[in-house]
Amino acid sequence: MLTVDEINELEQLAKENRKNVVQMVYNAKSGHIGGSLSAADIMTVLFHKCMKVAPEGIGSKDYETRDRFVLSKGHVSPIYYSVLSQLGFIPKEELMSFRKLGTRLQGHPSLFCPGVEVCTGSLGQGLSIGCGMAIALKLDSNPANVFVLMGDGELQEGNVWEAFMQAPQRNLDNLIVIIDRNHLQIDGCTENIKSLEPLDAKIKAFNWDVIKINGHNIPEIYSAIEQAKSNSKPTAIIAETIKGKGVSFMENNAGWHGKAPGEEDYEKAMKEL
Repeated sequence: MLTVDEINELEQLAKENRKNVVQMVYNAKSGHIGGSLSAADIMTVLFHKCMKVAPEGIGSKDYETRDRFVLSKGHVSPIYYSVLSQLGFIPKEELMSFRKLGTRLQGHPSLFCPGVEVCTGSLGQGLSIGCGMAIALKLDSNPANVFVLMGDGELQEGNVWEAFMQAPQRNLDNLIVIIDRNHLQIDGCTENIKSLEPLDAKIKAFNWDVIKINGHNIPEIYSAIEQAKSNSKPTAIIAETIKGKGVSFMENNAGWHGKAPGEEDYEKAMKEL
């Protein structure tokens, strides 16, 4: 259970992450802003409160037993980099190098960036990678967990469901998937393009535990992740979110999937945040 002070601190960290995301994408004049904003609360709680991280890197006492993270929807790298900067993996001033020539902060996560476990960006592959990591940890008797953050649009990819089938077969109770269910993808509403509902029933049918939450409610996010860590099956957390959360004119607007704000929109967004 989080204290009131912890909740307030996480809310402030999430707000800072949203500001960083808007600044990074504006400065780069490209990047994926809508999905980064929808995932901000999830990423903040996960990294600051629920995951075992090792910012000191290889050789530190926590490195081998660190939890692993896969950003399956790799295009929302701005929120990833922002959280990594808060934890000391990279300097905050480096955030403004996002998508610049020669930067470690590529448009999709790469191993150039400290804290990144795997290069991602081809949608639909992250859960398969997570399964492989979870199997390897089991073989090594390593107590670490694997967390995979997915977008709901990528659930329309076929190999996602092969991975959903594989995880219970291998008893991967160390695998936790969080689905950023903002109902929008680059072409519009997920349900109009290829319907996912009833999503919870479908995942349960693959023998997973499923938890549904409000993906912008800090205590709900924390409680769901902590519960998932103690489950005896792989767990999928379906987090209902709002694309563009925190900036009114970006909210629930598919047009802000991968669009950078101009100066006027940037000023408006920062004022709201």
